[in-house]
Amino acid sequence: MFDSQCDLAALVYERDQDPDRVLHDFASDLNIRGYRAVGLVQTGHHCVDAPKLSAMLVHTGEERQLFQNLGAGATGCRLDVGKLLDAGAQIANAIDEGADLVIVNRFGRQECEGKGLSYLVERALSADIPVVIAVPSHRFAAWIRFADGMSVRLRCDRTALEAWWSAVSARNAGMLGRDHQTVCEVLK
Repeated sequence: MFDSQCDLAALVYERDQDPDRVLHDFASDLNIRGYRAVGLVQTGHHCVDAPKLSAMLVHTGEERQLFQNLGAGATGCRLDVGKLLDAGAQIANAIDEGADLVIVNRFGRQECEGKGLSYLVERALSADIPVVIAVPSHRFAAWIRFADGMSVRLRCDRTALEAWWSAVSARNAGMLGRDHQTVCEVLK
């Protein structure tokens, strides 16, 4: 069961789609409109481009290299978990300073195992901050297990993301100052 008003959204994408561009542009527009979007968006797509493969903290604009340099003869890339966790710590601090939305760049292998940036989802939701995360379609079943089914599934496009945000932000604006629980919290 999916709740379209849930504060947790999965932007589900196929191999030929670019969730990074959708999330980056959305975060930029939110920040311009006076909201505070915090989080991480990947700024590269293939390990072949390892020197250019990085991520950006959407609340500071800072580029972060998250992959190990395996040398000139390498045919792939490897995530540097330490660098990922360092970026996660910066996002956690930004959450503590106040945010309107948290963006997590991927539900990847680390997150499937309960590692990586998965703790930021719980941290943000515990602070009543909506979260959107890019989830590859082949990992959607694992995502549903991780989220205990309490997530809305969004198409990987700006229209779906804007519609979700509009509903969630309008509801949250109406709840400011009142002790409330989201539908997701009630059903847990």
